[in-house]
Amino acid sequence: MYWNLFWTFTRIGAFTIGGGYAMLPLIEREVINRGWISKEDFIDLFAVAQSLPGIFAVNIAIFLGYKLKGVAGSIVCTLGTILPSFFIILAIALFFTNIKDNIWVEKIFKGLRPAVVALIAVPCITAAKSIGLTWKTAVIPVVSALLIWRLGVSPIYIIIIAAIGGLVYGLKIKKD
Repeated sequence: MYWNLFWTFTRIGAFTIGGGYAMLPLIEREVINRGWISKEDFIDLFAVAQSLPGIFAVNIAIFLGYKLKGVAGSIVCTLGTILPSFFIILAIALFFTNIKDNIWVEKIFKGLRPAVVALIAVPCITAAKSIGLTWKTAVIPVVSALLIWRLGVSPIYIIIIAAIGGLVYGLKIKKD
């Protein structure tokens, strides 16, 4: 099982461009389709990994590895996630002087941008469906995104307000 975990996370780490959120649909498909965890458990792990500081991809790898195989599973999944990127960046650094002004490299990265946006959008939509987000409750993330993007409100304030709102809702409104 350790080899399967390592190989799965290595493939995901090697072939995902765009960071941890771009990895999410691949991780989700792999672990749920293999029956390693349920969709509900994955959403819970996603929420916890997202709420902690640090690199999201590493956080989710740690939690999934721990859920599946304890501490050794965490180490295996984390190494599988990190090592491909490490070696790719190392190779780029070794040859950076040869590619930094290359027009083809610039074009490749410009072409990858829309794909990365799609890779990040898919887990957001999947998570919204999984938690039962409705048009009525979708107002909160949309307004939050607009406040951050258009008005420059710090995400920290949005998080604090959301936490207070969730607490009030959980203690007062939902109780009634």
